[in-house]
Amino acid sequence: MARRAAGGAPLSARAAAASPPPPRPPRRAPRPCPLLPPLLLLLGAARAGALEVQRRFPSPTPTNNFALDGAAGTVYLAAVNRLYQLSGANLSLEAEAAVGPVADSPLCHAPQLPQASCEHPRRLTDNYNKILQLDPGQGLVVACGSIYQGFCQLRRRGNISAVAVRFPPAAPPAEPVTVFPSMLNVAANHPNASTVGLVLPPAAGSGGSRLLVGATYTGYGSAFFPRNRSLEDHRFENTPEIAIRSLDARGDLAKLFTFDLNPSDDNILKIKQGAKEQHKLGFVRAFLHPPEPPPGAPSYAYLALNSEARAGDKESQARSLLARICLPRGAGGDAKKLTESYIQLGLQCAGGAGRGDLYSRLVSVFPARELLFAVFERPQGSPAARATPAALCAFRFADVQAAIRAARNACFVEPAPDVVAVLDSVVQGTGPACERKRNIQLQPEQLDCGAAHLQHPLSILQPLKATPVFRAPGLSSVAVASVSNYTVVFLGTVSGRLLKINLNESMQVVSRRAVTVAYGEPVHHVMQFDPADPGYLYLMTSHQMARVKVAACAVHTTCGDCVGAADAYCGWCALETRCTLQQDCANSSQRHFWTSASEGPSRCPTMTVLPAEIDVHQEYSGMILQISGSLPSLSGMEMACDYGNNIRTVARVPGPAFDHQIAYCNLLPRDQFPPFPPHQDHVIVEMSVRVNGRNIVRADFTIYNCSRVGQVYPHTACTSCLSAQWPCFWCAQQHACVSNQSRCEASPNPMNPQDCPQILPSALAPMPTGSSQSIPVHLANAAFQVGGALECSFGPEEVFEAIWVNESTVHCNQVVLHTTQKSQVFPLSLQLKGQPARFLDSPDPMTVEVYNCAMGSPDCSQCLGREDLGHLCVWSDGCRLRGPLQPLPGTCPAPEIRTIEPLSGPLDGGTLLTIRGRNLGRRLSDVAHGVWVGSVACEPLANRYTVSEEIVCATGPAPGPFSDVVTVNASKEGKSRERFSYVLPLVQFLEPDKGPKAGGTRIIIHGSDLHVGSELQVLVNDTEPCTELVRTETSITCTVPEGALPAPVPVCVRFERRGCVRSNLTFQYMQNPVITAISPRRSPVSGGRTITVAGERFHMVQNVSMAVHHIGREPTRASPYCVSRITVSLPLCLLEPQSLPFLHIFLNSTLITCPSPGALSNASAPVDFFINGRAYADEAAVAEELLDPDEARRGSRFRLDYLPDPQFSTAKREKWIKHHPGEPLTLVIHKEQDSLGLESHEYRIKIGQVACDIQIVSDRVIHCSVNESLGTAEGQLPITIQVGNFNQTIATLQLGGSETAIIVSIVICSVLLLLSVVALFVFCTKSRRAERYWQKTLLQMEEMESQIREEIRKGFAELQTDMTDLTKELNRSQGIPFLEYKHFVTRTFFPKCSSLYEERYVLPSQTLNSQGSCPVQETHPLLGEWKIPESCRPNMEEGISLFSSLLNNKHFLIVFVHALEQQKDFAVRDRCSLASLLTIALHGKLEYYTGIMKELLVDLIDASAAKNPKLMLRRTESVVEKMLTNWMSICMYSCLRETVGEPFFLLLCAIKQQINKGSIDAITGKARYTLNEEWLLRENIEAKPRNLNVSFQGCGMDSLSVRAMDTDTLTQVKEKILEAFCKNVPYSQWPRAEDVDLEWFASSTQSYILRDLDDTSVVEDGRKKLNTLAHYKIPEGASLAMSLTDKKDNTLGRVKDLDTEKYFHLVLPTDELAEPKKSHRQSHRKKVLPEIYLTRLLSTKGTLQKFLDDLFKAILSIREDKPPLAVKYFFDFLEEQAEKRGISDPDTLHIWKTNSLPLRFWVNILKNPQFVFDIDKTDHIDACLSVIAQAFIDACSISDLQLGKDSPTNKLLYAKEIPEYRKIVQRYYKQIHDMTPLSEQEMNAHLAEESRKYQNEFNTNVAMAEIYKYAKRYRTQIMTALEANPTARRTQLQHKFEQVVALMEDNIYECYSEA
Repeated sequence: MARRAAGGAPLSARAAAASPPPPRPPRRAPRPCPLLPPLLLLLGAARAGALEVQRRFPSPTPTNNFALDGAAGTVYLAAVNRLYQLSGANLSLEAEAAVGPVADSPLCHAPQLPQASCEHPRRLTDNYNKILQLDPGQGLVVACGSIYQGFCQLRRRGNISAVAVRFPPAAPPAEPVTVFPSMLNVAANHPNASTVGLVLPPAAGSGGSRLLVGATYTGYGSAFFPRNRSLEDHRFENTPEIAIRSLDARGDLAKLFTFDLNPSDDNILKIKQGAKEQHKLGFVRAFLHPPEPPPGAPSYAYLALNSEARAGDKESQARSLLARICLPRGAGGDAKKLTESYIQLGLQCAGGAGRGDLYSRLVSVFPARELLFAVFERPQGSPAARATPAALCAFRFADVQAAIRAARNACFVEPAPDVVAVLDSVVQGTGPACERKRNIQLQPEQLDCGAAHLQHPLSILQPLKATPVFRAPGLSSVAVASVSNYTVVFLGTVSGRLLKINLNESMQVVSRRAVTVAYGEPVHHVMQFDPADPGYLYLMTSHQMARVKVAACAVHTTCGDCVGAADAYCGWCALETRCTLQQDCANSSQRHFWTSASEGPSRCPTMTVLPAEIDVHQEYSGMILQISGSLPSLSGMEMACDYGNNIRTVARVPGPAFDHQIAYCNLLPRDQFPPFPPHQDHVIVEMSVRVNGRNIVRADFTIYNCSRVGQVYPHTACTSCLSAQWPCFWCAQQHACVSNQSRCEASPNPMNPQDCPQILPSALAPMPTGSSQSIPVHLANAAFQVGGALECSFGPEEVFEAIWVNESTVHCNQVVLHTTQKSQVFPLSLQLKGQPARFLDSPDPMTVEVYNCAMGSPDCSQCLGREDLGHLCVWSDGCRLRGPLQPLPGTCPAPEIRTIEPLSGPLDGGTLLTIRGRNLGRRLSDVAHGVWVGSVACEPLANRYTVSEEIVCATGPAPGPFSDVVTVNASKEGKSRERFSYVLPLVQFLEPDKGPKAGGTRIIIHGSDLHVGSELQVLVNDTEPCTELVRTETSITCTVPEGALPAPVPVCVRFERRGCVRSNLTFQYMQNPVITAISPRRSPVSGGRTITVAGERFHMVQNVSMAVHHIGREPTRASPYCVSRITVSLPLCLLEPQSLPFLHIFLNSTLITCPSPGALSNASAPVDFFINGRAYADEAAVAEELLDPDEARRGSRFRLDYLPDPQFSTAKREKWIKHHPGEPLTLVIHKEQDSLGLESHEYRIKIGQVACDIQIVSDRVIHCSVNESLGTAEGQLPITIQVGNFNQTIATLQLGGSETAIIVSIVICSVLLLLSVVALFVFCTKSRRAERYWQKTLLQMEEMESQIREEIRKGFAELQTDMTDLTKELNRSQGIPFLEYKHFVTRTFFPKCSSLYEERYVLPSQTLNSQGSCPVQETHPLLGEWKIPESCRPNMEEGISLFSSLLNNKHFLIVFVHALEQQKDFAVRDRCSLASLLTIALHGKLEYYTGIMKELLVDLIDASAAKNPKLMLRRTESVVEKMLTNWMSICMYSCLRETVGEPFFLLLCAIKQQINKGSIDAITGKARYTLNEEWLLRENIEAKPRNLNVSFQGCGMDSLSVRAMDTDTLTQVKEKILEAFCKNVPYSQWPRAEDVDLEWFASSTQSYILRDLDDTSVVEDGRKKLNTLAHYKIPEGASLAMSLTDKKDNTLGRVKDLDTEKYFHLVLPTDELAEPKKSHRQSHRKKVLPEIYLTRLLSTKGTLQKFLDDLFKAILSIREDKPPLAVKYFFDFLEEQAEKRGISDPDTLHIWKTNSLPLRFWVNILKNPQFVFDIDKTDHIDACLSVIAQAFIDACSISDLQLGKDSPTNKLLYAKEIPEYRKIVQRYYKQIHDMTPLSEQEMNAHLAEESRKYQNEFNTNVAMAEIYKYAKRYRTQIMTALEANPTARRTQLQHKFEQVVALMEDNIYECYSEA
């Protein structure tokens, strides 16, 4: 069993050692979901100059092996217990398979052996993958694991989750397959034992592939075998180390995995049992070379392996070996026996040049074309060494071939014992030693592969040697590519990084870069390039698969950086101006298009511009560009010179050339010269040559302006001009700098800077302020300026006359300067008179000092001390200017010492003593020897002395400690009040005395008198200062600097920079702490999870902080030791340590805990650590020399994945949990699935403040219990669960009972035995009762179902009868109460839009005529006379007439409408009003109105098409949209009246009749029968019909039988009686219910007036109930009389407006709410769930369905005799407009048509039947019509209805019918489309007929007058619009409009006020 393995052993991929460390347990983590890898890929992309980690796939368990399928673009990844199939491009998961853990034992044969039994216990064992190989020919993936003694599976290529061939076969075939252990025991069965595998091509005569396996021996006697002293252990001795096995899955399965040659011993290589201890083989890699040989050429299989050192033998060393096995030549070649061709030789990588270092152990190999690259390591004695020294060596395959041929020749032809030997350690071989074969001549093939008579496995004794190409610690893998003239080597490291080095032809390193792939995770020893794209490298770390781009060229932005990086992959793409891979650059195969690194930066394109300097005043014809470097010929290309800011000129190349090209370019125009920067006489212009739209090369040239020199340097104008770097000349007379000397006048001009006229500065005595003096100024070279008028300038405001004394001197005459400062310096310049900005040169500025004695001298010493400054001041009651006759100043008062600091110092002196006070000397010499501390002198410091105020002196040494005052003697003596003390500071010891060499340790030095002196230094190692000093009298605290080496160093304490205080302080620098891992690596978004940091040497750590980057939350607090830090972006913004409720503890020297900070979103964030305030850097990384230390510190080595916070709930998701105190409490908490992997100790569950002890934790459930009693003071306790910083309250615990309840419970427990019988009886009784209740409930439900069915049948039958009667009566009477056309128009046009009619005109109160009816009065202003005073009428009528003619002008009207719509205060209400008024005004000219509407619609369509055309006509927000509504109303009126009116009216009657069939609550309006859920009466009110005999003298009939319900109020009964009597009379002529009395004749002698409220009304729950027929107990067939009343009963007003707090009808307002407070009577009412009454909606719908279908068919049908001409005309217009704008979407056209007709007209009519009929539209009918209108809207829509159980009922009610209605709508639109198109003449004739039909119905003058009011309000804006319109201006429409205003303006307001 125990056996070989390791392709997938731990990722160091080293062969098994004698005492391997225990395997790392697999991480517990969820199965990765497909969304996780892309997230990590985006967040985890890492880039380091020349490398870029493009994609990552994280594995929850350790990875073992991977294989690439280049043809399919697939990556197969094997990890512990898992196989993954990934897409090659982005490493996303395609398939996966679980292959472990399984029950297994290394002492048992595989369970696939039916004959094998095992008595040893099998335990759950992880499956480590050992071989993962692709067999493309058979479509297989070979996967072998460590379980079942190294068992292999053949899985399907393309679907790793499927097993392609089951072995042994699951179902036996015709002949059973005999399985032997050797067929199952293929790989090593131990996690740390190595295995390599290689699929070999089939040999001659064999049908399938073969599998070469090399595996470390793990059987009996090895370190991997579990010792149990069993006799059966010898079963595991016979496993071969190397074998070739059959892999023919299509042939005989009995031979699968067998050694495929006979005898089989010839195809295996097995070390003898006795020699296994000396020859422990660890395999590194198996590979083919060459991988694809040409036909007939040999191909070999190689095994790279180590012969490990013997344990306990110090002399023994590991040996690196390369073994070769021959393969068949070409297809069908004969296979060589393994023992024939096997030969091995040693590989030795040793340092040269006298270094003598040997790297003996092979780590990784990679075969290149001619070289074999190998990484070797030098094993260290200490197993804890983290970075083993390693080296890269290269061996030539030609040398391997030569050594093998020489060895075989030396063995069989000319024996040489020191060259080669037969492997005596293996079982196979025909001879024990080499011997000469007689008369034998070996052929080349025999020299290479042996022969049948030469069957000896050979070992070459002399190793093949190589010198290291590159050295670095911790190398773990290698991959190599040849690019251009470079060899590019990729090296993985044990710390998880990838190093890329470029080697030149001499194998010297020219550049190197590195990128971190997964810090702390070793890179697997096998890396492979992507077969489809060699620009990518696949590699594997311990928990990740990564796809790395071999070069990140884009990081280089310039050619110099790109080529200078010496990256073989990267080069400069000249015409694309970017750094790219060669294949990414167009035409890169041609010369000069792509510059490689080998050509060097000198080949980068450069350019020189001629001339390089340009005079701004000179004309230039063009510029010459000299272009050099690697560029293709620019001849014939589109070229320009680019100056930036989109300024370009033409450039050209005269002819083809390379390397050095000449181009010509026009200079940019003068008016586009860039401005000169301020204070500069030139500007530098950057120019680029632009080729094919890209700037490929740049250069600078300069534009200069000599005339600016004088402006830039006004005080050295001449000197600066003649010394400028441009050719400039100075004109002395003009005082100007020019570029052309001819512009100067003929007078002599200086030619050199030293010839310029200039001021020679001279020292001047200080001047007192306000005094008058003449100041001489000496000049040089004044000949150029003699006689010129000059002025002396002391600043902008101080100018005095200058007088020439001679040719070289000028006097500044009578200069008077003032200052309010102690002293002020004025600059002195000579300027040309009258030209303030032109000065004589003054290269060295000349100044004048002006002083003011009265300022800045508060005491005598300061005043008199100014004498040294030349200030003539005297002290006399203050400091004053000394007069010419005043005596010299005398002495000052004695010094006054106020403070001294410090108050003590060391005996050695040197303390800087600061003395502050007054009169401390006039000058330093006064006190130079006059400062004493007692008898010890103190030496004043000249640079620290402040006259009179402060002395700083250095104390001298004292003989012993003492204390005395400080004395200052400055002609008089002054003493201090404080005493200065000399003391002797002592140093005793420091703590801690050791720390990491990275520094940052805070040490405390203990002693006495350590606070003395002015300066303290603590030096480490005598040179480096200890920083951040804090000292007290007994201690000094400071931070130790970084140390160079781990060693003890002295610590010196120095006072006043004197000698060290005597002590033997030392500080021991130690190796830095090392962080190796953090766990867990996941945190909830809220943070607070305890992160354990593992490492070494943490006992020296004083504080640790953790910085998590880019997680986007404000900094959070953390523990005082391990501080969580957070940054939003670099550089870091770190937190100071602050405490949390929980304290971190250093667990031990290897563990620290830190709380994770919170984040804002799910992300993967990099983590950095700071140890003792220093950024943690992995020393191993720096030592590897892969990165410089700064770069190593910048890179984050760890990552923290933030996942959503966990979510919890109670087991039943209830929010309240009841609990009785005293009872045990156990909570079951449900947890949502997450990937955090939380442990039980991370949960904190509290009930109030009491902790709940967690007992069971699983992935989904947590059990906890409370053992202590819960306090009942609160009554309610929150149940809170905490994970880190995340808190969630999941429920509230409601505590029942109190202290009394506890006592009662005790009593109950005591008598529990007595009550048990009672409890049992009660239980049985309740059970029977519950059963009866359940049966009763079922019966009720069945009754309700049958009742609903019966109600629907009855209702429909009754309604059909009623409707038939109604139809008959309609035929006999006047019919449907249609409104007249004029009333239809006014109600439709002005529903709520016009303020004109809403407020000012109110219908007068109606008066009943003798028949009880009331006539309709025409009160709408548009239907009556134009009421204006007669005096105003002539002008008004003339103005209105003129205005009417203007409105009939198309240009005026369109401008008028647009002008008004552009006004912000022209609201939607105004737009509707204007549109309706225009419709009335133009009603007589509908054809003109239609044309205007079409033009406005075209403008609207243009505006909508530019945005979202589907939204057009959706609302009524513009004038034209309301005009369209009105136009449709006019055109569709006849259709409405003749076709739709009757089915619509019948539907209304049916709705009303159906509603009245059931109970209706008079106050809430809710009814038993309705279509609207909100108006449904959710109560089962038993209502019985009553047929009443009613007499009433009104509406033409005397008596009738009227049907009412006994639950009706008296008002409802009156309304039903009025409806019965007046049903053929328009509603406007009906009496109202409050106008009539109802009298009941109970008998011949008794009668009662019936009212809703009277003295007999019942009161329930404080509310008065309205009287009903049942209340009065009116029987069936009762006689009632209704009569008109003179006095109206207004005491109640409208019933539905009654206060619901005082009155109710059928139900209390709270009856329909949850858990109301009911009276005793109500509580016994039969109640069911209110939702059960929703079925009544279906009942009402079913009854009304026929009427609704009839209405929809009438609306959506076309009568042949009356086709809808207007609809056809308008739909054609819409289609024409869509076609013009290229709108071909049929959905858009459908929406336009729907918005213009169904939604704009029909929905309006359906919701407002009172626009069409003279009827009463009650609120309840309105609610039902809203549901019907919504169904009509859904039928016209094209969007799919997304309906579910939560959708509103008004959507669900007709959901089944909507699809059929939609078909009708679409058919209707198609019929319209198929109609014969209408010509304009036909449509105009139709419109003219409509106008004629209803002429003179409206008063258009009223409409015109109202339109004019808008014209008046926006007169200015209309005039502006008319003047801006060319047509209006040409026809003088603005003047006509002015005439209208003039006619109307004078008297309109007066007339209207009179009206």
